[in-house]
Amino acid sequence: MKIVIVGAGEVGFHIASHLTHENKEVVVIDKDADALRRVSDNLDVQVVQGSGSSPVVLEEAGILNAEIILAVTDSDEANLVACLVSNIISPTTKKLARVRDADFDKYHEHFREHAPHIDTIINPEIEVVKTITSMMSVPGAVDVGEFADGRIKFIGIYLDKNSRLAGVKLAELPDKIDNNAKPLIAAIVREDELIIPGGSDRLMPGDLVYFISEEEKLSDTMAAFDKHHQPIHRALIVGAGNIGYRLAGSLEDKAIHCKIIDKNADRCAWLAEGLNKAVVLCGDGSDQVLLAEENVQDMDVVITLTSDEETNILASLLATRMGAKKSITRISKFSYFPLMKAIGIEQVVSPRLSAINTILQHIRRGNVLSAISIKGEQAEVMEALALETSGIVDKPLKKIGFPKGTILAGIIRQGDIIIPTGDSIVKPDDRIIIFAHRKAIPKIEKILAVKLEYF
Repeated sequence: MKIVIVGAGEVGFHIASHLTHENKEVVVIDKDADALRRVSDNLDVQVVQGSGSSPVVLEEAGILNAEIILAVTDSDEANLVACLVSNIISPTTKKLARVRDADFDKYHEHFREHAPHIDTIINPEIEVVKTITSMMSVPGAVDVGEFADGRIKFIGIYLDKNSRLAGVKLAELPDKIDNNAKPLIAAIVREDELIIPGGSDRLMPGDLVYFISEEEKLSDTMAAFDKHHQPIHRALIVGAGNIGYRLAGSLEDKAIHCKIIDKNADRCAWLAEGLNKAVVLCGDGSDQVLLAEENVQDMDVVITLTSDEETNILASLLATRMGAKKSITRISKFSYFPLMKAIGIEQVVSPRLSAINTILQHIRRGNVLSAISIKGEQAEVMEALALETSGIVDKPLKKIGFPKGTILAGIIRQGDIIIPTGDSIVKPDDRIIIFAHRKAIPKIEKILAVKLEYF
């Protein structure tokens, strides 16, 4: 598979990194020589300096032989034009574009149906709001993914040192928890190392534990990990940019009492006109006096969304120290992610990471319905469709040679959810959930493309 990426910024760089680990042929286009140098110095990809909207540059990059073009520069207009020119030169190339400006929201369908015929439009702001609301729906979780239209949850939590499951072997879990809570442990991250656990592995304090649970059993499952459900009634948003505005509107729709703080007086006046119920405050969200005046200790969650991540980190730490029950922090620099837990911040969101997760599901071969990248680029969870031509249907899972580092974590059949065992059998038209270590993804993709989708 050949993929052309227009834009060598954070999103372009990390998508390219993700794909090169899977031995895909990647070409990155950018005007910025320094950005391209970073790509070529760190990744085994071809780079082309120039405008991604230039037909000459696109042809030099091999657009005629590319299956996919990803237009992910910081300019919506550049991304749209790159797709338009690609559509003229190579109409069969699948086109994905990052488009952030809300002014374009109502034209997404038009861009799909008419020129430039963009197959998938990704708005990172919309995606990150979805991520935040998912996190808010599962208090205590640091990572939340949804499959089967939300009926299966993929959850990441940190195991507390006082948890009753600390030190317990996975094989002993059924004896330690209620029958209503039967999570399938998909992965453990310990000291920044991703572990695909077996029955003899133990859960240790400080582990980041990823598990699969049915939605209706999630409360019982979280309780088994000593994470008790606390409904969100009051939220404070720091930062009234596009993401903050979108989130405030979403919280209003959910009848959650919301306050939003921003330094810019003109922006605050505009927000007050556009929002119905949210309380708009003009001030510094990292000001301790202001937070005290607004009773931050009564907030169920504080979400810091300014464009300055140092401000977000400070405001989150300050709010939780003053009594807010939890905080969600926007971070843009991927290099900061490993540091967050060490300084006391567990729940982190990134528009760029949300965009990457959305892009992944659209560039996978086979019948992949959705995909979530976890722990940076170390692993992925995919929801796919099993067709009757598949080599994995109609026989017990224990007799199927899945690649090392993979787990079939869930089966959805005619609306029923099955948490599989070795004796479970995948049937044609089942939707399956597969957890795969990065090294195993090419093999899983091959199964999905060649076996699940017969040519």
